Amino acid sequence: MSETDTQPAEEKDATPADALRILLIEDNPGDARLIQEMLRDTDELVQRVRPAEDVSQPPETFRENRLEDGLAAAKSESVDIILLDLNLPDSEGLKTLETVNAETAETPIVVLTGVRDQQVGVKALQRGAQDFLVKDEVTSELLVRTIHHAIERANQQRERRQQREQLEALNRLNRIGHDITHAMITTETRTELEQQVCDRLAESDAYRFAWIGEVNPGSDSVVPKVAAGVEEGYLDEIQITVDENHDSGRGPGGTAIRTGQVQVMNDVETAPEFEPWREAARARDYQSLAAIPISHEDLIYGVLGVYSSSPRAFAGPETDILARIGDVVAHAITAIERKDALVSDAVIELEFRVDAMAEPLVDLSAAESCTIEFEQLVGGDETLLAYGSARGVSQDAFREVVDRTDGLDDLRFLASRRDDFKFELVAPAAVSLFETIATHGGRVASATIDEGEFRFVVELPRGRDTRRMIELIKARRDDVTYLAQRTTERRERGDSGSPSVLEEELTEKQRAALETAYFAGYFDWPRGSTGEEIADRLGIAPATFNQHLRTAERKFFDSVFEER
Repeated sequence: MSETDTQPAEEKDATPADALRILLIEDNPGDARLIQEMLRDTDELVQRVRPAEDVSQPPETFRENRLEDGLAAAKSESVDIILLDLNLPDSEGLKTLETVNAETAETPIVVLTGVRDQQVGVKALQRGAQDFLVKDEVTSELLVRTIHHAIERANQQRERRQQREQLEALNRLNRIGHDITHAMITTETRTELEQQVCDRLAESDAYRFAWIGEVNPGSDSVVPKVAAGVEEGYLDEIQITVDENHDSGRGPGGTAIRTGQVQVMNDVETAPEFEPWREAARARDYQSLAAIPISHEDLIYGVLGVYSSSPRAFAGPETDILARIGDVVAHAITAIERKDALVSDAVIELEFRVDAMAEPLVDLSAAESCTIEFEQLVGGDETLLAYGSARGVSQDAFREVVDRTDGLDDLRFLASRRDDFKFELVAPAAVSLFETIATHGGRVASATIDEGEFRFVVELPRGRDTRRMIELIKARRDDVTYLAQRTTERRERGDSGSPSVLEEELTEKQRAALETAYFAGYFDWPRGSTGEEIADRLGIAPATFNQHLRTAERKFFDSVFEER
């Protein structure tokens, strides 16, 4: 049974959170009453312990008769100090102190002894007590001073311990960061780099395991790529997304990717946003974790998760170093991707289906079993020229359907063979989507209408943020469905250096003039289009077209002959 010296039990919840709370574990009613009387009438104790706070509430004292009840009270209540009699009905001597010290962690303890037990009091100091008091010699002034000094010493010890642990953690992380930086110099591939980062973190005694995941293109799911130290089954049990409207997206991993900020959870048992993963973490004794975004400029590569079996393992300075490690990893991935792009012809292709564009042509492909391919899109001033071919349909039928298709104008037939024909048309309805893709580093590599579906493929350099491109396209048109991602090789390059000329040396208008002239048959004999017709398509004067074309031709041929 417990007692309180200031208020009845039913009013206990009304105690201010900032009141000084003292737990008295004493089975002798007379001794307990004496201590409680001394504490009831003093304001000096609170003023000493919390001089910077304006606290008028007197200290609140809770009393328990037995060790078992005292330990339960210490766990259920926020206690500032424990006054402990060593001889209780269910425990005797220094064993009582050892039990309380082990169960109450950093709470300071003042031992209460009899006159004949002063040597026991000295031994109690050696076993972790902050001080001891001889009951028959206690005065109000001595009690206040002893409690004040005990709390002060405990706070100082806690601060020194935290500073020491923090310094050790910073030194440890700095060593890890140095090793990771060295790994970045020696690794050749992104996967190898990410695995070494996880391995190095998991090698540390401070962390149980580490993993790196990325957002699956076209969905909100975070997919694990590499891991180290992880117990079997954990990554299979958990689900992480970046959807802030779903529980699986409000945890540290999804939030880190969404915000670009390190997310720390220092107690997985109490954090409400960790609820979906708590049981899996608890089963493996994961007490705290940090989620570090891996991003560089507008590229989001993924998230690095680091778990510890200790609570409060990630303090402020430690979090800053982890954030720097995330930045360094992102820079290294960027460098690897750029190097790969220079020595490899590999590109990323994203395939989409669009449901409400050129619907009459889509219906025609289903009815006539024909195939319509848009092989080249050339952007002009507020226009988009589409060059393509059609198989399995007559020119008359094709023209009739184009005439009643919203967003397509000015059809011209450029060449025809026995079973197909080539065409040019203006597609103003697609200008906005085309510009969005081009502005963010992509290009529409092809578009096909076949068997009642309109699909198009966007090409991106390796290393670009594919998920961001998918989101941009979906935001531009809500009838677009993402279908697939693949890595493929660019069409074979020659030795002339022409791709670099087109991509690096020509202005947008020079490139548009050259590409339009080529696909419109300007260089064919006989010509499929005149200069005046092409200029009209591009919305520029014939003289301006000629100037752009001549300049582009000169740069192109310079690259060919100078290399040779």
